[in-house]
Amino acid sequence: MDSYWQDRTVFVTGGTGLLGGWLVEHLLERGADVTCLVRDWVPQSRLLTENMRVKTVRGDVRDQALMERILGEYEIHTVFHLAAQAIVPVANRNPVSTFETNIGGTWAVLEACRRSPTVKSAVIASSDKAYGAAAQLPYDERTPLDGRHPYDMSKSCADLIAQSYASTFGVPVAITRCGNFFGGGDLNWNRLVPGTIRSVLRGERPVLRSDGSMIRDYLYVEDGALAYLALAEKLALDPHLKGQAFNFSYQAPLSAIEMTRKVLAAMGSDLEPNVLGHASHEIPEQWLSAEKARQVLDWSPRFELAPGLQRTIAWYRKELVR
Repeated sequence: MDSYWQDRTVFVTGGTGLLGGWLVEHLLERGADVTCLVRDWVPQSRLLTENMRVKTVRGDVRDQALMERILGEYEIHTVFHLAAQAIVPVANRNPVSTFETNIGGTWAVLEACRRSPTVKSAVIASSDKAYGAAAQLPYDERTPLDGRHPYDMSKSCADLIAQSYASTFGVPVAITRCGNFFGGGDLNWNRLVPGTIRSVLRGERPVLRSDGSMIRDYLYVEDGALAYLALAEKLALDPHLKGQAFNFSYQAPLSAIEMTRKVLAAMGSDLEPNVLGHASHEIPEQWLSAEKARQVLDWSPRFELAPGLQRTIAWYRKELVR
């Protein structure tokens, strides 16, 4: 259905982030007319280094009047709301700014969508963290949202707000809940995959903030971008998807130490991780069932974990080793 995106007007918040950069690239490849909201100018982001030809609007996602102006003036058809404070330790240190951006930014975008006659589909980025530390594993979409720590709770709230706008006002919005993204262009070096790759390229031992036992889902960023496209297409064609959430996952959870060793093996490194055990206020174990996405959206990943790691490592070898 690639022809679906030809000349489609699309608004992306968070375009300078990891997922945003790859999503914009895939939209442009399909001929979409893309407008991006940019708060901070990040010269190393893929959106800028790859010279992606998009319209850019400088501003803050919490500015509802600005969101309404963008949707109106650019006659936006599809919205991808990705902008967020996405780093767990930062949320623990700065909870108020995280709440303001992740929660307030979401209702500003959704209220603008509610007032716009042109928007036919909006995809809101939630997270597997929105479920909190649920006893049921793997989490499916029926698992209650129960985030307790600042980042987790901000995603639970944003998720519920999106559901409220769908059920109360009929806003054509759907929600994604994904595992931990990895891929080329991630500039948050305290994340496990880019941090490990950079350490190896420098000949240094990779650092694990936790004790290495925390179990997570990992999802290659291009598989995530393609999942977002698939959901937005189906949502525009099927009104029954309004307000629904979808998990996207390889359904192959790994501990932090296991993922680190996979990166080391893929890079041919014999360095030993430096396990600090300092992480706090994080969920010990969580992973997702993606059966609903596979059945309802006919989604399946294109790359999977090992090829995704190879593509990620190749990107950093090219960009960091000059």
